[in-house]
Amino acid sequence: MEIQIGNTNIQYTDVGSGDPVVMLHGWGSCKEAFGRVITTVAEKYRVIAPDLPGFGKSSEPPKAWDVDGFADIIVRFITALGLRKVILLGHSFGGRISIKLCARDSLPFEIEKLILVDSAGIMPRRSIGYKMRVGAYKAAKKFMSTSLMRKLSPDGVEKMQAKRGSSDYRNASPVMKGCLVKAVNEDLEPLLGKISVETLLIWGTKDDATPIGDAKIMEKKIKNAGLAEIKGAGHFSWLDSPTVFDAIIRSYLKI
Repeated sequence: MEIQIGNTNIQYTDVGSGDPVVMLHGWGSCKEAFGRVITTVAEKYRVIAPDLPGFGKSSEPPKAWDVDGFADIIVRFITALGLRKVILLGHSFGGRISIKLCARDSLPFEIEKLILVDSAGIMPRRSIGYKMRVGAYKAAKKFMSTSLMRKLSPDGVEKMQAKRGSSDYRNASPVMKGCLVKAVNEDLEPLLGKISVETLLIWGTKDDATPIGDAKIMEKKIKNAGLAEIKGAGHFSWLDSPTVFDAIIRSYLKI
């Protein structure tokens, strides 16, 4: 299915019936990644899973949005579907968006429950060595951007970024690169205390993208949060341990 929200075309899955559950996928992913999770939840609920702008079959944002920009479009998306109350499930970057929504002072709909799966949002604690490497990289980038170096090596900055940047960054379009930079440089930890909705955290203990320590920070700072750890699972915990994940979701949502 698809819907036009302003200049943005959003493709989405809409299956099942009952109270709506909106699922937001992670960076570089798409709605299909939820796979079996959608099938399970749709046994009792109406599941709505959009391709976030710039991913899957949805169109890119018109400019580089920060996380609030993505949150705004999800507000408009949910409102356009006429939903008054939702359960929100966010994975990784989708968790960032979900945190932003739940921390807002007001919304045109009610978020009944929040499920964060291997969510992003906590700024990593960087070592001195890391900070020195970043400083050296920024200095080199500034030097490569000078008019002289642009003449000598027109694509020098791009080559350096390709060697040093993450795969998410290297594979993104210019607009999406701008979105990613804004997202990863925003620490959402200060917003956690504003979340009052009942929250379930589902986390793989071997997640090396958003470590289990992030989950424990969220559990401590979100007023009404509980943590379900999945032993040995990584960043896509429902793919690594589908049976355990399925049991957690069924128990929590009473499916």
